[in-house]
Amino acid sequence: MNEKKTVKQKKTKPYQTGNPIVHHFNEIDLSGTYSYANYLNWKFEERLELIRGKIFEMSAPLTFHQEVSREVAAELYIHLKGKKCSVFSAPFDVRFPKGSKDDKNIYTVVQPDICVICDLQKLDRKGCIGPPNIVVEILSPSNNQKDLQIKYELYQEFGVKEYWIVDPNTKTFLKHVLNDSGNYFTAPPFIVGDKFTSDILPGFSLNLDEIFQTEVPVLPESVPVTVE
Repeated sequence: MNEKKTVKQKKTKPYQTGNPIVHHFNEIDLSGTYSYANYLNWKFEERLELIRGKIFEMSAPLTFHQEVSREVAAELYIHLKGKKCSVFSAPFDVRFPKGSKDDKNIYTVVQPDICVICDLQKLDRKGCIGPPNIVVEILSPSNNQKDLQIKYELYQEFGVKEYWIVDPNTKTFLKHVLNDSGNYFTAPPFIVGDKFTSDILPGFSLNLDEIFQTEVPVLPESVPVTVE
């Protein structure tokens, strides 16, 4: 009588579908090209932006950066309360699709310091999809080139109507306004003593004396701790 032989099947690894969840920043290949679908699966603490599929690291904002951001956002919020426009502060994802709005086909997602959105249909549970009406970026030593050049070109390309750049170091505001040709016109810099105004928010103004009134002392990178 023949005995039936049982054949043990080898265990196989499950086929990887979709985009893998990434829990540690050092698992990311910084030279790669990524989509918003990839971005959504990055579960580490470090903040990143994607611009045309390339990764740009975001450093923690300095104290003065946060002070200025808070002051500007507060003035915008007060002015826009009860109006159809809304103001959002980072971290808040703004996606710039080219054609398809599927996550896997979006290769640019940024986190402006502040943005104003008047077309509320652009808002969803993930943030904003499409250009805000106004974007505000506050310069810091680690992001000057990105904000002055890379994001300038990005916001111009996608039709952000006003791009404000705030320089806490020189205490100046730059205002770039999109013209009918789709190019930015740059107004003369606004300095302390001036009132900063917007071309697309009637009645709105910022007193730069008040915005830059906080002085933050320069501290060393680390302070030694002494134990008595």
